[in-house]
This record gives sequence, C-alpha cells and structure tokens, in this order.
Amino acid sequence: MKINDFPEPIRDHMIPSPSGDMVYRCLTCETEHDSGKLLYTCPRCGGVLLLHNKNSETIESTPGNQWREIFDYRRMLNIPALKGIFRYYEFIAPIIPLDKIVYLGEGHTPMIAANKRLTDMMGVRFYFKNDGLNPSASFKDRGMACALSYINHMAAANNLDRILAICASTGDTSASAALYAAYLEESVASAVLLPKGKVTPQQLSQPLGSGAVVIQIPGVFDDCMKVVEELAETYHVALLNSKNSWRILGQESFSYEICQDFDYEVADKAILVPIGNAGNITAIMSGFIKFYRAGLIENLPKIVGVQSSHADPVFRYYSDDSPERVFKPVSVRPSVAQAAMIGNPVSMPRVVNLAEEYNKLAGKRRVFVVQVTEQEIMDAMITANRNGNIACTQGGESMAGLAAATTRGIIDPEDIAVLDSTAHALKFSMFQDMYFSGRFDPAFEVTPDSSLKNEPVDVVPEGLKAYPAPGSPLDGELLQEFVKATADRVAGLLKLSPKS
Repeated sequence: MKINDFPEPIRDHMIPSPSGDMVYRCLTCETEHDSGKLLYTCPRCGGVLLLHNKNSETIESTPGNQWREIFDYRRMLNIPALKGIFRYYEFIAPIIPLDKIVYLGEGHTPMIAANKRLTDMMGVRFYFKNDGLNPSASFKDRGMACALSYINHMAAANNLDRILAICASTGDTSASAALYAAYLEESVASAVLLPKGKVTPQQLSQPLGSGAVVIQIPGVFDDCMKVVEELAETYHVALLNSKNSWRILGQESFSYEICQDFDYEVADKAILVPIGNAGNITAIMSGFIKFYRAGLIENLPKIVGVQSSHADPVFRYYSDDSPERVFKPVSVRPSVAQAAMIGNPVSMPRVVNLAEEYNKLAGKRRVFVVQVTEQEIMDAMITANRNGNIACTQGGESMAGLAAATTRGIIDPEDIAVLDSTAHALKFSMFQDMYFSGRFDPAFEVTPDSSLKNEPVDVVPEGLKAYPAPGSPLDGELLQEFVKATADRVAGLLKLSPKS
C-alpha cells in the first residue's frame, strides 16, 4: 500500500524519521552514558545496563489509540525496514536511520492455537508463538536485527571497517549472529565461542555455513560467556550476547506482536517463556511495560518464566521469600533445553529490576517463575508435536511450565496462554531421536514414554527375484512384482481394507 492511499491524518506517521535521545542507564548506580558507542557494563560501577529513550515523554504523550492505529496501518507498508521488528520503530531504537536497518525476515512469527485435544489435556486455551520461524530458526534474530542495525549505523557514522562481532552461545545465538554478520560482510566479521559437545549438530552447522570463525572450548555456556566478556573488556570487538542492551530492545518486539495480534487486549493473557540467560524475559517485561505506559494496553498480562531443575538459579531466587534473599549461580547439569542451560544469567539484575517495576505497575504480582523436570520437557515437546506443532525443546519447556503454573494456580482456566517456542523443532531433532530410540544418557534423567515413541518400520517383501537400488532400477515384470508385494505388505501393516 502506498502512502497516498492511507487516510490523510495517519500519513505523516507511517514512515518515521530518526529521533529521540537514547542513553545507557545503569541499574546499579543509575548513571547515564551516551549511546554513541557500544557499552556492555557501566564504566563507573560495572553494573548491568539498559537502554532508555529520554524522549519517552513524547511517546507517552501520544494517545494509545493513535499508536494502535499507526501500527495497524503500518502493517500494510511495503518498506522492508518497517516489515520486521521495526514496525514498532519508535519503541525500539528510533535513533537508527531506516536505510541502516537490517531486515532478513525476522519478527511477526505466527501464534498457533493448540488443537482441542491438546487444550483439553492442559485444561486451558493456549497458543504456541513459533519463533523458530525466524530466519536463523530462533527468537535470537529479533535482538540480532536490532544489534546489527545499530552496528551498521555506528560503522557508517564513524567510518569503521570490519568490526569483529563475537558471542558465546549454546547454538541459537551463534547461528543468528553469524547470519546477520554475513549479510553485512563488508563491515562486520563474526566469531563465536561454543562449549564443545554441548551444541546440536544442526546448530553447529549454522555458523559454519554463514562463514563465522567457530571456536569450541571446554566447559559449558557460562565458561564461554566469561571468555567473551574478557575479550570485550580487553580488545576491540562487538559483543553480541544479551549483555548487549541493543539485543534486549529488539526482543521487546515479541511483546508488541502479542499485543497487536490480540487487538491490544491482554488482561487475561499469560506469557510463558524459558529463562536461559534471562535476556528474553527481560525484554518481554520491558516491552509490555512500555506499551502499558504509552496507553496501548490497559492491563499487564501474567509472565511466567520456566526453568529446568537442571539449570534453575532464577527459580531458586524467587522461591526464597525472605527480604535478605541473594541470587546464587548454580552448576548446570545436562539439559535437553540447551539454550536455557545457563547457571549464571547475565541479565539477572535486569530481571529483578523489571519484575519489581512490573508487579508495582500491575498493583499485584504478575511475574512468576516455575520449575520443571527434563522428563516433563521432553514429554511435552513430543506431545505438542504429535498435535500439529513444531515445538523445540524450549517450546516443550514452556508447555511443561504451563502445566506446572496451572497446577500451582498461577494460571486460571479462563486465562489464555502464549507459549514461547524459541526455536524450530529441527534444531533439536537429535533429542527426539534419542527419545524414540531410548539412547538418553542417564545424566539427562529422561525415560521415554513408550506411548510417545515412534520409529521407522522397514518393509522388505521376501522371495522376490530382485529389489530396486540406487543406480539399479527395476522395470517390466520385476518392477510389477516388487510394487505388488510391497503394497500388500504395507496394506497389511496399516490394516487397510480393499476397495469393493
């Protein structure tokens, strides 16, 4: 749709121009720092940062119904920069010029309603938001699109050449960072650090395919994170983990999309999300807060963070009701939800800060954390996919979390839940294979449910003179005999009835 086709009162708002005054704000000492360079921690006290638009008053002075109209009409624009997460440009990073925005098809992933059988099983209506349908097949593309757009803008503004972008990863971050860096090949190179043996073969293949330098080191994700933090502090590199506040801004789009897809009515909604490094739950809280303050939504939905018992530091923190509670990292154990297998989340200070603000704005507790087992995660993933979904292990973690939250009374039967399936099921197909074949290492504490197992059945009819093979096809009578004998065997296996 072209600009002149829009209603006249809305035309001037369709294509935004750079504006605002963005600063890094330290959550510890509240010092503000200029956003003109990449910062990961506060130079003054070392605290964690969040980006803040000092012109937020201008955003909040625009009536909520006008913002809703802007975003709903903006859906019809055919401008690539505004098709993805930057449909919500003014709420994400309004200082980045449109011609520097990197768009690879990220954002606006579908919400798929669970079928009746699955709904009846869980006792509540719910949707999977399939973030595995992002370009690199995970939710990380939301944050990476924003972070790399900022780097693209910064490189052009400062005549920088060949910035090295680096990240630690359990798989999804590395795939996303390498993909977006490859798109900006002239100005950005990519290197990723992975814990050796802790990334699925499918995930490992992605950064390799995008041309990144892939470095495997001993240990787990937390060890990789410490190394890249040291590199970012000591050398000229751009850190692309969620410690990078620009990543958080991009991931806020998850909340905005949910609001828009429910016509901005979210009072009865509950959002379930795996916690991992805590960047995603941070962004989701922040996004809903911004829309609430700007009047786009009248209520704040429930947010339920989910953690496996094999990596549950945030659950442990919120399980302690004492005023003196202190966050303590944990040593992780093997988990099928590999993207969430993090014992010391970088964004934990952000979670504490935003959860407190979120609950205060809501006037009651609306942020919760539940714990699930590895067995529950795998059973949920297989069950979800048996019912027409494409849930990854993290999607299974969200569904297991829905069951836990419903049992605990956090989610009511009249609520409508949205489950974050953070990646595509194919990224974690090795765990499905291990489940079906019963090959799980005991450390995972997963015993396959025989009713959920599924394996291929070999059909080779006996007594034939010849069988087809690659490079050796059958023809004539031999082919007819093979087809008839095989079809009869398959019909018997499937208990088919012949046509009358």
